[in-house]
Amino acid sequence: MTHRPAPVSPPVCLTIATSDSGGGAGIQADLKTMEACGAFGTSVVCATTAQNTRGVNSVHVLPTEEIDAQYEAIATDFDLGGVKTGMLATGEVVERVTDYARDLDAPLVVDPVMVAASGDRLLEPDGEAAYEALIAEASLVTPNADECAVLTGTEPTDEASAREVGEELVALGADAALVKGGHVPTDDEMVRDILVTADGHETFEHSRVESEATHGSGCTLSSAITAHLARGDSLDGAVEAGLSLMARAIRYPLDVGEGPGAVHHLAHLRERAARETTAEAVANCVEHLVERDVSPLVPEVGMNVVGATPYAEAPTETAAVEGRITRTLSGIQPNRGVRFGASSHVARFLLAAREFHSEYRFAANCRFDDRIEAALADLDWAVGEYDRSEEPETVKTHEGNTMGWGTRRAFETADGTPVAIVDRGEVGKEAMTKLLAEDGETLAERLTVLCDALQSAE
Repeated sequence: MTHRPAPVSPPVCLTIATSDSGGGAGIQADLKTMEACGAFGTSVVCATTAQNTRGVNSVHVLPTEEIDAQYEAIATDFDLGGVKTGMLATGEVVERVTDYARDLDAPLVVDPVMVAASGDRLLEPDGEAAYEALIAEASLVTPNADECAVLTGTEPTDEASAREVGEELVALGADAALVKGGHVPTDDEMVRDILVTADGHETFEHSRVESEATHGSGCTLSSAITAHLARGDSLDGAVEAGLSLMARAIRYPLDVGEGPGAVHHLAHLRERAARETTAEAVANCVEHLVERDVSPLVPEVGMNVVGATPYAEAPTETAAVEGRITRTLSGIQPNRGVRFGASSHVARFLLAAREFHSEYRFAANCRFDDRIEAALADLDWAVGEYDRSEEPETVKTHEGNTMGWGTRRAFETADGTPVAIVDRGEVGKEAMTKLLAEDGETLAERLTVLCDALQSAE
């Protein structure tokens, strides 16, 4: 039987920027990100670069007639829902793009690309002055600290100065400015990005990632924001979605090339794609434990098995048994099925453990007592532990911080990468053993081995 086509109509975005032969930034990053965000990406190539993860070797700017021809082809055929600019290379190109912007009937995101992550200059000096007119046409401008210094003469050094710089850019005519905080120093290991509009400002924050693989981060962020605006999101909603995507892209960079590598433009998409197989692995592990009947391992509060996707960043991105696994007269049984976000305690433990061994994706909690301790001693496993009595008051006063502190202590004290971590508990907190594994099958095997060792000791 012949199939009839079933066309879809995604919003269309346009990137006006430069090609990156290394694939991590520029037009290539823009198109990957737009597609990942549910938009159809089109492009106007202003220049080509010979570059890779180590740096930029050369730049070739296209004739303005060719740039015009590309823009005309796109503008006369597609209904554009969002437009962004990237590296424009020269003042003449910036001025030409400003002419396009004056006739746009779509949000315009201006990413004023001036210097590559490698330190190579990407904009000729005459282009700096030309940017003022382009910014005046922008729905949003997204400079980093170095670009702020060029555009306004002020380099932001804290949240207050970043807000002031954003206000200057809005005064130039932009509807909004997102001053990126990646290069702005902070005292608490957090990155703060400041969105400034005529109505005020909003601060977005996320944990700083100590990584040199940030090639393409600015392109990825501005493209994600553009795609979300094209989908009809509000400005603050589009910015929040873009920053979330970029944070994950930096957290899980692509280890390609001989240099630091590039951000992972599709990391958030890969996270979603891995959910079904992760949930299935948790369910299979639970089924094995029920068949084996590991009742001796189940603590009073119940057991849970948790699986994280390869790109998980929050408990909502981990699959677990809803209601936990409990002992019954006939063995153990899960209270309900597997769903994402069903665990808090064990999920936070697993995510904390991944900070020290990113290959760990599965975890389970078991009881702990003298017999479990003896069984662990008989096994050839690296075991870490922490004592809640040593927990600093500054940690105790913040809900959820114990898992991070305790896991750090356990990894620091273990002889090797721990397979099991012991929490000796305290008043009102049951002592617990937590097992870790790279996959669900290995976790099920380790739980079975521990149960056999416990029963053999008895």
